[in-house]
Amino acid sequence: MKITNSSGKNRTAIARATLTEGKGRVRINSKPLEIFEPELVRQKIMEPVMIAQEKASGLDIDVKVRGGGFMGQAAAVRTAIARGIVEWTGDTALKEAYMEYDRSLLVNDHRQKERKKVGGPGARAKYQKSYR
Repeated sequence: MKITNSSGKNRTAIARATLTEGKGRVRINSKPLEIFEPELVRQKIMEPVMIAQEKASGLDIDVKVRGGGFMGQAAAVRTAIARGIVEWTGDTALKEAYMEYDRSLLVNDHRQKERKKVGGPGARAKYQKSYR
């Protein structure tokens, strides 16, 4: 039995996808994608599966995701799924299709929180100055 592992990141959200032969089921944190809420997140996660169509129809995709907000998690999940499908099929045409549709399907979002500096409550904000 063939198993492929892939991962995706979006800022603090990290997703790990496991692809196995199956009936085309997609689960996020053991929850079927069909009942995943909100609707916008579900559609965003479905994009790599929709582009792959019949290539992904015989795959069971199980994704574990943690960290970040729900949209960051959705972006990390779709990256993990797309990378997994490309690795499973080894199809360069599919990789090109993903890149043409949206580069973030295959490339992690590298942004991180900027560090806090001295003289203020955050990374850029400064404490208020009083002259009297």
